[in-house]
Amino acid sequence: MAKSLFIAPTAINSGLTSVCLGLLRALETEGISVGFYKPFCQSAHQGGKQHIDNRDTSVAFLRARSHLEPPEPMPLREAQHLLNKGKAGELMETVVGEYQKVANTVDVVIIEGLVPDQSETYIGRLNVEVARNLGSEVILVSTPQGRSAEALDEELDFVARLFQSSLDPDVTGVILNKVGEPPHSGLSPRVNAETEEPEEAYATACKVFAEQRFRLLGMVPWQPELLAPRVSDIARELDTRVLNEGNMKERRVHKVTVSARTLRNMVHTLRPGSLIVTPGDREDIMVATAVAALNSVPLAGLMLTGGLMPDQNVVQLCSRALATGLPVLSTDTNTYETAHRLANLSTAIPIDDPDRIEKAMESVANNLDTTWLRKHLSVDRQSRLSPPAFRYQLSERARAANKRIVLPEGNEPRTVHAAIICHNRKLARCVLLGNREEIADVAASQGQQLPDDLEIVDPAEVRERYIQPMVELRKHKGLAPDMAAAMLEDNVVLGTMMVALDEADGLVSGAVHTTANTVRPALQLIKTHDEAKVVSSVFFMLLPQQVLVYGDCAINPDPDAEELADIAIQSADSAAAFGVEPVVAMISYSTGESGSGQDVDKVREATRIARERRPDLAIDGPLQYDAAAIESVAKSKAPDSKVAGRATVFIFPDLNTGNTTYKAVQRSANVVSIGPMLQGLRKPVNDLSRGALVEDIVFTIALTAVQAKQVEDAGLT
Repeated sequence: MAKSLFIAPTAINSGLTSVCLGLLRALETEGISVGFYKPFCQSAHQGGKQHIDNRDTSVAFLRARSHLEPPEPMPLREAQHLLNKGKAGELMETVVGEYQKVANTVDVVIIEGLVPDQSETYIGRLNVEVARNLGSEVILVSTPQGRSAEALDEELDFVARLFQSSLDPDVTGVILNKVGEPPHSGLSPRVNAETEEPEEAYATACKVFAEQRFRLLGMVPWQPELLAPRVSDIARELDTRVLNEGNMKERRVHKVTVSARTLRNMVHTLRPGSLIVTPGDREDIMVATAVAALNSVPLAGLMLTGGLMPDQNVVQLCSRALATGLPVLSTDTNTYETAHRLANLSTAIPIDDPDRIEKAMESVANNLDTTWLRKHLSVDRQSRLSPPAFRYQLSERARAANKRIVLPEGNEPRTVHAAIICHNRKLARCVLLGNREEIADVAASQGQQLPDDLEIVDPAEVRERYIQPMVELRKHKGLAPDMAAAMLEDNVVLGTMMVALDEADGLVSGAVHTTANTVRPALQLIKTHDEAKVVSSVFFMLLPQQVLVYGDCAINPDPDAEELADIAIQSADSAAAFGVEPVVAMISYSTGESGSGQDVDKVREATRIARERRPDLAIDGPLQYDAAAIESVAKSKAPDSKVAGRATVFIFPDLNTGNTTYKAVQRSANVVSIGPMLQGLRKPVNDLSRGALVEDIVFTIALTAVQAKQVEDAGLT
C-alpha cells in the first residue's frame, strides 16, 4: 500500500509548488516510485494578470515533462461550495477516490496542500481533513524570512498543533525554503543593492529541531535567479506593448534599473540581466542601451514608460542593436508606477516556463535529506533507472572520477558557462583553451564570474611544444613539422594532442565545430583501443519513465555485420557503465524469421556474432522497434524472446535509421537526449550538437569524465 506525504505551507509565498515538485524529484533520484496528487487548485497569479489559461502549474508541468498523469485538481471555489452546503463528507469521498487513482501504482504519493489565506479561514482546517482522511504524514514548508529561531519555533509549533490530535496525522518533518532571502526580494530597484545578513543556524538554534520534535529535512537556500521571469512573462502580466520582440522568451530579468539620470550616471547600471526602465522620450538612454547590446552585454530588455515613443530616426540608429535580440516594451504607466508594478509582480512560475521549474526542482532536490526519508518510509529502490536517477548517478560518478577534460572551444559562451558550472560542482577539472582575458570577458558578458582556479591554457604559449610529438605520432603518414604546426593552429587538434599524450583525460568539442572536425583528429592521434573494431556513438534518451540507449546515431553510415556487432557490444558496455541494465535489441524492419533480404540478413548475422563474442549479454534480433519496446507487441511478434518488450539498448542497422529515429523521438516526445557519446577510442572524445544548450554541455563533460574512469579501470588505454 502506498504511503503519502502531505506538504503543508506555514504561510504564503513559501514556494510550495517548487518544494513539492523538488521532493518528488529527490525521491525519484533515490529510485523510489513516486506519484503526485493535488486535491485543490488555487490561483497562483492573484494580484496580477491571469496566465494564458487556468491550468494548475504543478499538474500541467508533470503531465508535460514526466510519465505521471495526476488527476485534475478540484477548483477551490467548488470545494468551498460543498462545505457551505454541509457536504464535507461527499467532498472527502471525492478526494479519497482521486487519491486512490494515483496510489494504486506507486510506493509514495506527494500531496500538495493549500496555501494559507487570511481571507479564507477554512483552508487550514481543509488541509488537516485531507491529510487525516488520506492517512498522510505531514511535512511543513516554512520560509524563515530573516526571523529569529524563537519566532520560527512559534510558527512551526502553531501550525503543527493544527495537525496534531489523537486522530490527526503527525508532522514528520520540516523543509525550510528560501533560507537567506533578503527583504524586498522581488523585482524592486532596491534589490540592486545586495545585503549581507547573517543567517541563524536554525538546525541547532530552533528547539523543535534541537529537541528532535521534527526532523529538519532540508534547508533550501534563497537563489534570486530562480525568481527571474522572462521578459515575455512581464509583457504578458503587465499587458505592455511589444515594440521589438527580440529574444523576449529567453531573456530573464534578474534586476530592474530605473534610469532617469544623466547618461554618465547610469552607464554603470547596464549589466547582464538588467531591465532598463526609462521614460520613452529619453532617447539618450535608449542609445546607451543599444551600445551595450552591440558590445555583447546580454541586457534583459528595455521598458519605455509614459506612453512616449522615441523618434524614428533614433530607432533606426539602434536597429543593429535590436537585431541582437534586445526586447523593447512600452507601457502607458509612468516610470514610478511601472517600477511599483514590477516590484509586485507575481513570483509564481508560469506553466510555459519549464526551464525555471526544472531549476527550482533541482535546487530543492539537491538540498533534501531523502536518504533519511527513504529509510523512514521503508521503501525499496526500483531496479529501473529513471531520468532523475540517471542524472544524479552521472553527477556523482563524475565527481568521484575527478578527471581533467579539455575544452578546445575555450571562448565560446556556452562552453565557458558550462565549464564554470562543472568547476563549481566539481564534475570535472575543466581546461579551457584560449586567452584568459578574452575568456573572462566572455564570462562577464553573461553575468558569470570566472573562477581564479579554473584552468586556462593559452594555445599561443604551448602550441610549439606539441609539434614534435605530433610528428612522431604521424610519422608513418610522413607528417612534416611545418604541416604539424599548421594543423595545431586548430585548437581541436591541439586539445586532441593533450589527450593523446595523457595530459588530459578526455575532450569535448562541437559547439561551433562539425562532427568531422572533432572526430577526425581523435581517429588520427588517439585511435581505437584494442577491443574495438570501429568508433561508434550512443545517445542516452531520457524518456519519462526510464533511460534508453540508442546506437549508432552519429558516426557509421552503413556498418557491416562485424561492425554492427561491435557497436552492439560497445553500446551494452556503455549502458552498464552508466547504470542502465543492458538488454540489447538489434533493430530491423522485420522481427525474427519473418523477413528476408540483405538488410535483415546483416542484422541477423550481427546478432549471431555479438552473441558469440559476448554470451553474457542479453541480445536478440532482428526485432522491429515496437516488438523490442512494447511488451504487448512482443507477446505476439516474439513470444520466446528474452529481449523483446523489455529492451533498454537499441542498435540501429545504419546511420540513416538511427539518426532519424533519435531525432523523431527527441522532438516529437519532448525527450532530453544526452550525446552523442563516442565509443571505441583509446581515450574519450565527445562531440556536441552545434545547437547544444549549456546543460547539454555540462552533461557531456560529466559523461566524458565517467568514460575516462571506465577506460582507465578497464585498462583499455
